[in-house]
Amino acid sequence: MSRVNPTAAERTFEEGRLMAVLVAPIVSEKATMVGEKSNAVTFKVLQDATKPEIKAAVELMFKVEVQGVSVLNTKGKTKRFGKSIGRRDNVRKAYVTLKPGQELNLVGEGA
Repeated sequence: MSRVNPTAAERTFEEGRLMAVLVAPIVSEKATMVGEKSNAVTFKVLQDATKPEIKAAVELMFKVEVQGVSVLNTKGKTKRFGKSIGRRDNVRKAYVTLKPGQELNLVGEGA
């Protein structure tokens, strides 16, 4: 009895969940350099988001073809505010590489 894992195209995700997976685009100097070099877009995503979910969410929301997804977890720093100690939130980033010829414009420059 062998079980075959379904591919990303065959999996179905809830549309409401996919809309919540992408929290915000990351627009920074580093993210811009990565985007220009490897045709990738950087997003802040939910802590429990998986690579197939992120891929499906980007394809659904932006109508582009995704080549691959890399995920990075950044630990939140501990900071002092006078006598009290605070902590920044942990952040999960997704570097979404688009297929050649695909383009995703987050800036919204209309000409």
